[in-house]
Amino acid sequence: MDRCEQCLYYEYDDLYDCYTCSMDLDQDEMELFLRGRMQHCPFFQPGDEYQIVRKQM
Repeated sequence: MDRCEQCLYYEYDDLYDCYTCSMDLDQDEMELFLRGRMQHCPFFQPGDEYQIVRKQM
């Protein structure tokens, strides 16, 4: 599984009919991402939908 698929900001876009990152990357970050040179995304947040439930228990 790709790390993007585990991210909170990886959302389905009905307009484009695919999954996209909802974070706005600046031009330099987008270039690094598209060339495959971005080692770690600075916006990555684990997309664990059960995290809140565990805190309530």
